Amino acid sequence: MRLLLVEDDADLARGLEDSLTSAGFAVDRSDNGIDGQYLGSEEPYDVVVLDLGLPGRPGLEVLRNWRADGNDVPVVILTARDAWQEKVDGFKAGADDYLGKPFHVEELLARLQAVLRRRYGRAENEVSGQGMVLDEERQEVTTPDGKTFALTGTEFRLLRYFMLNPDHILSKERLTEHVYAYDEDKDSNVIEVYVNRLRNKLGRDTILTRRGQGYIFPAGRK
Repeated sequence: MRLLLVEDDADLARGLEDSLTSAGFAVDRSDNGIDGQYLGSEEPYDVVVLDLGLPGRPGLEVLRNWRADGNDVPVVILTARDAWQEKVDGFKAGADDYLGKPFHVEELLARLQAVLRRRYGRAENEVSGQGMVLDEERQEVTTPDGKTFALTGTEFRLLRYFMLNPDHILSKERLTEHVYAYDEDKDSNVIEVYVNRLRNKLGRDTILTRRGQGYIFPAGRK
């Protein structure tokens, strides 16, 4: 899943980027509201972590502008812990959740995962499909017969996106946009390599090919 982090505190942003990357997100960073708004408008992010106290353009204005333009990307806002009015204003502007500073990264990750599950209509507290369960913390997948497979970072991001979009035909280009960060090499042909790696681990029919269209993760397969 692809995440935009808009935070002007360089030390905090670097630490968060490392933690979020380790947790299986492809992370892009911006340190001001103007560039952050542009990236959030132009790139297909799955979720945004948005600080409100930004230079150039306040985070609340950035959020309002996205919503006014019809951009419904999920947004978790960061606020000062005692700034209750900012939290209220953030929700009114269209935020999906908030976190007060200082905070534990584990709480941010839990909130991001919850926001994404709601985004994709998942009531359960896990990502699953075809009888398989994805462990987002360990980046492992357990099959219906009880076998557990460790996943590389790219395999994890790719399988999670498939599981959150069952029965949808996903083109290589769309998968690339949601698996890689902005400055990474986005060769869509590499997606085929990682799809085959997942098939080798989980079975050839786990991910089906739709010639000329892309791939599909059939929800009904057991």
